[in-house]
Amino acid sequence: MKAWQFVGTNQPLQCNEVPEPVARPGTVVVDVKATGLCHSDVSTLTDPGWMFMYPELPRTLGHESAGVISAVGAGMEHWKVGDRVGLAPVMANGEALGYFSWDGGWAPKMLATDDNLVRLPDEVPFDLGAMATDAGLTSYHAIMAVGGCKAGMNVGVIGLGGLGYIGARTAVLSGANVFAADVSPAARALADEIGLAGVAESITAFKDKGLQLIVDYAGFGSTTAEAIETLAEFGRLVQVGMGKGEATINTTPLIINQLTIAGSKSGTKEDLAGIYELMRTGKLNPPMNHIGFDDIPASLERLHQGGVVGRFVALFD
Repeated sequence: MKAWQFVGTNQPLQCNEVPEPVARPGTVVVDVKATGLCHSDVSTLTDPGWMFMYPELPRTLGHESAGVISAVGAGMEHWKVGDRVGLAPVMANGEALGYFSWDGGWAPKMLATDDNLVRLPDEVPFDLGAMATDAGLTSYHAIMAVGGCKAGMNVGVIGLGGLGYIGARTAVLSGANVFAADVSPAARALADEIGLAGVAESITAFKDKGLQLIVDYAGFGSTTAEAIETLAEFGRLVQVGMGKGEATINTTPLIINQLTIAGSKSGTKEDLAGIYELMRTGKLNPPMNHIGFDDIPASLERLHQGGVVGRFVALFD
């Protein structure tokens, strides 16, 4: 079968012929129906700092996948051929699909374990199921589990891309008053669709709103600094985005307002199941751009250039 594989920093993806995976003890084979593209894939290709996650090359990328189980290994009999599943990417040992020793979903078939497998409700199509596995559970975990978002809370969201849209919409559906910031006019145009109480280019426009929680899904340094300047007393910043690896912040409001800063990465199978419950209601339908398998490299370049609204999701026949 053909697979898009990472072969090194600043090297183009290679479409290589690789063996089809065989279910071994503790694993199943999943026929991939949809798989997403992520900004972290762009970082993998362009930033040598990500090489520690690739001790062996080449490696098939793709950590946002959904599909159907086609083979079951020993010890996995609680799953059956034909089960619809989404794949939470992170393993209990810290490895992840598409990283370290595990191939990802930029191929027609992939291996997965109980750490990854979450039942995909019949009401949730594969494209949404794939998007939720990273953009979904990461955004949900950050705003709900780490941020503690709840009804009546005034919440800020920075970035309305794949993660931020889902995070903001999840907060709205939980009953929070959500104010969001994005530099893209096209992203800000989604305000009514999401149900935002306000939208602006910078989160600092909402200094007077008493934001108790801000989740920064962008992480471009300046966004982190602006969140610190904007939070109300005893407020909490949850940092998710890694647009830049560092930020210079003003420690005065951090101290005077007794703020808390927390980091959040990925999420759990329980978070993914929670997102699927929201999606099955039909009230959470993030924007996405459907592409084909052959379009993956060009679509990654579009992500690199910026300005894309919605997640790229590759569909398999």
